[in-house]
Amino acid sequence: MSAGISTSAPRRRSRSDSASPAPDAARDRTPLTAQLRRHVGRYWQLWVMLAPALVFVLVFAYVPMYGIQLAFREFDFTKGLTGGDWVGLKYFIQFFESPLFGELMRNTVMISLATLVLGFFTPIVLALVINQILHSRIRRLVQTVTYLPHFISVVVIVGMLQVFLSPSTGLITRFLAFFGIDDVNFLGSTSAFVPVYVLSDIWQHTGWNSIIYLAALAGVNTQLYEAARIDGATRLQIIRHVDIPALVPTMIILLILTMGGVLNTGFEKVFLMQNTLNLPVSEVIATYTYKIGILSSQFSYSTAIGLFNTVINFAFLVIANQISKRASDTSLW
Repeated sequence: MSAGISTSAPRRRSRSDSASPAPDAARDRTPLTAQLRRHVGRYWQLWVMLAPALVFVLVFAYVPMYGIQLAFREFDFTKGLTGGDWVGLKYFIQFFESPLFGELMRNTVMISLATLVLGFFTPIVLALVINQILHSRIRRLVQTVTYLPHFISVVVIVGMLQVFLSPSTGLITRFLAFFGIDDVNFLGSTSAFVPVYVLSDIWQHTGWNSIIYLAALAGVNTQLYEAARIDGATRLQIIRHVDIPALVPTMIILLILTMGGVLNTGFEKVFLMQNTLNLPVSEVIATYTYKIGILSSQFSYSTAIGLFNTVINFAFLVIANQISKRASDTSLW
């Protein structure tokens, strides 16, 4: 009797299990509209909070992309954005064959790479230094002093550069005059423009860019520091074997994001620092696009140049992401 019960019970369970579908299978058979309705009904508060950001991105990031077609048309004011004859790659070829193409690419790449290389490592060094400061008041003072330049506008920064580097009344040039170094024009010299631009940019943004690295270092387990000190590790050894490995994932992600704008130079700053003397090294794609599109009203030509710049940046982003994914298993997607 007991044997009969023991043999029949598993059959009833297996029959009932086969009759009732699994939760995942039941959800897969649910219509998509019902799933969306259930999801929105459960998380509608979050969607309401997210709605302004979605609308902002849609209006100011995706809707203007409709104007990309101007790069392939002969723009006509009387026909609006959708008017004009289709010319294909005419303006791209015109830009590639332009005598200024090589100069623009050289200047843009030179300024961008110098800013990328130096501007990428200096926040890391600053974060490592601040993390080693044990006195809390001194640490807060250093952080505040290094953060403040980020909140200065570009116009004020360029005005400060003119005050300090003016060939006649600049504080730095007059200081150098005491040592017999006269007739130095940092703002008008073709050899000094890139160093002045890069160093001032690093001074302005290094402190702010170090925040994310300080946040990564704050997540390091304190037991690692205690174990390293017990083993007799010096500060440099702690930085090398504890801090830097903790920063590597953050460094890789930020480097990939930075590569997405490798050909994007700060238009405002470059444009404000430009003059007839340094123009051979200060004319970049951003300023040339502004002059061609806004000042010369060649909208199709300027759109083609801007689209070319964007495509190159996107290609660098994809390549950097794939290299990082294969080399370190850290990537954006």
